[in-house]
Amino acid sequence: MPPATELPAVPSAENGTEPAGVKSARRAIDLIETFAANDVWLSLSDLHARTGFPRSSLHGLLRTLREAGWLEADSGGTRYRLGVRALICGTAYLDRDPIVPFATEALESVREKTGFTAHFARRNGDEVVYLETRESRRSVHLVSRVGRTLPAHATALGKALLAELTQDEIGALLPAELPALTANTITTMEELHAQCAAIRERGYASEIEEGTPGVRCVAAVIPYRIPGTDAISCSMPADQVTDEETVRVGELLTETTTELGRRLRRAGIR
Repeated sequence: MPPATELPAVPSAENGTEPAGVKSARRAIDLIETFAANDVWLSLSDLHARTGFPRSSLHGLLRTLREAGWLEADSGGTRYRLGVRALICGTAYLDRDPIVPFATEALESVREKTGFTAHFARRNGDEVVYLETRESRRSVHLVSRVGRTLPAHATALGKALLAELTQDEIGALLPAELPALTANTITTMEELHAQCAAIRERGYASEIEEGTPGVRCVAAVIPYRIPGTDAISCSMPADQVTDEETVRVGELLTETTTELGRRLRRAGIR
């Protein structure tokens, strides 16, 4: 009987034998995420400074991503930004999420009852990603936030979702010193834990100009997963709403998300 043939080792990053194709794929993803994190045209030099990738590799990656529609170049062909393919794939994510139609209906109800902008978002690590928005007709900034991200600790949406976790889980997720987006952003873990405790007691989260100057928000988790991953919020002009009105909106969101959670569970959506 011939000796058994020994299978070749599986290439991996740990043993330093990661094939070039895998490295290129990882770099392509990192490059796309670099563009997503910046709202300006980026040159090869800009990308080299931000990623540390060799210029020779960047040339090939930029050419490939541009030909595939993931990037587009300016008239001079020296600066780049995300292309339409990124939007197509991002839209496909929403089109295939069974929760979105239910959440959209809830957002429209919240906007009709309050007159304020309503958001549906999901926690992704230490950030919240805005998946759907229904803008107030009286909003002074008619800019869709779909696909935008913000630090979880700096938003009512994020804090509502962080309150679903234990203190140890929050500590493992966030840095000890929390970055500030505004003068009102909480920056200590002690304060965050105190706010999360209050959120669990009250049933909804609240913040005043912690994520965006001039904006006050309340948010409640949609209870169909444990721990909760999704939440709905209402954004209000900070100088035009009272504490009493904020409480009323917070209680409305709690009722809305509770009913939405029931509908999702009845529909078998988890």
